[in-house]
Amino acid sequence: MDQLTINEASSFIQNKLSIKPSIGLILGSGLGILADEIEDSVAISYKDIPHFPESTVAGHKGQIVAGTLEGKQVIAMQGRFHYYEGYSMKQVTFPIRVMKQLGIEGIIVTNAAGGINTSFSPGDLMLITDHINNMGNNPLIGKNNDELGARFPDMSQCYDRQYIKHAEDCSKELGLTIQKGVYVGNTGPVYETPAEIKMLRTFGGDAVGMSTVPEVTVAAHAGVRVLGISCISNMAAGILDQPLTHTEVIETTDKVKEDFLLFVKKIIHSLPQ
Repeated sequence: MDQLTINEASSFIQNKLSIKPSIGLILGSGLGILADEIEDSVAISYKDIPHFPESTVAGHKGQIVAGTLEGKQVIAMQGRFHYYEGYSMKQVTFPIRVMKQLGIEGIIVTNAAGGINTSFSPGDLMLITDHINNMGNNPLIGKNNDELGARFPDMSQCYDRQYIKHAEDCSKELGLTIQKGVYVGNTGPVYETPAEIKMLRTFGGDAVGMSTVPEVTVAAHAGVRVLGISCISNMAAGILDQPLTHTEVIETTDKVKEDFLLFVKKIIHSLPQ
């Protein structure tokens, strides 16, 4: 996506807003309920925004919601785009470019993920400390636009350490037990085989999903600070002797929605700038 398409999409959105958002939110499967907490909100359907793809996955509402949350001006994606939907990596990450153009300095990326770490349980919330790109592709492949970011961006701290420490402090204040770990991004749409999960555990993965890695890569390229939170919606293949379904993902995220809402709202309330 070139600068012109970014400008057209961001201008369309900005013309409908009375705020200048400083925090972006990407709300994954079953986690879009946070957008319902945004006050004085304006909702814009993806299909109405120039150059935006459309979300096709159950549990993803498919709209931008902007307004005030915990005293901060925010813009949220209520549902995201996935590589497995047939979109290019640049299409999947286009909203990050647009939100950066709109003024965000930090972004909270959420997802539903399968637990690889056997000490995890369904319903756990995990702060992402790092990721493994197992997608076989990268959104930065191709000609680089130096105005958007460096040709070879540093990924050593793409998950902001100050944000992670802040989130840990928030969890302690709320009395919430949270996990920390490495997120593995696969293409999907199939769930992994037991052998693949064993391999990913050997690689150092703690949770696995089908998103997040492309968006965080582009956020790092754009100089946007990132906090990543996974909801462990199920244990990955081979850990428990049961089939995996998207219905289970939605059911689990629904059960933990109160803790999720409390946690993220607490984080946003005093998020370091």
